[in-house]
Amino acid sequence: MANNYKKIDPDDLMQKAVEYCDECIDAVKTVTASYKVVEVPERHIPTIGYFVNHWLRREHFDFYCRAHWYDVRNDNTHPLSDTIKSIDKMFKDLAEDIVANEGKGIFYAKNRLGMSDKREEKVDENTTVRIIEHRNDKDISN
Repeated sequence: MANNYKKIDPDDLMQKAVEYCDECIDAVKTVTASYKVVEVPERHIPTIGYFVNHWLRREHFDFYCRAHWYDVRNDNTHPLSDTIKSIDKMFKDLAEDIVANEGKGIFYAKNRLGMSDKREEKVDENTTVRIIEHRNDKDISN
């Protein structure tokens, strides 16, 4: 991994992640209701891509690119590895709560959180099927 170590304080990165999650929790959308405009709470699912590529940049926080996020997370020797693992878990926990309680983000739940909307049916492969032929006692031959 090129440029392995930037001077990033793990506590500062964690604080930024908490701020981002707070924005996701406090998000609202503007709708028109009964001839007036109102703001309705609508939590956002936190995503690593948006956090790294856009949110941190808008906060003027110099960080790695998104690909580095995963490299650092998987490199236990990197000084930010544990912090990134904690942030990743925090994002997943918030996303799971939003999906579970607000019924949105089904695609995200299936792909990112490993959830499924399929029922699992247990099939017993050792079942024996016996076909019984019922004959009429009358001789129907010509």
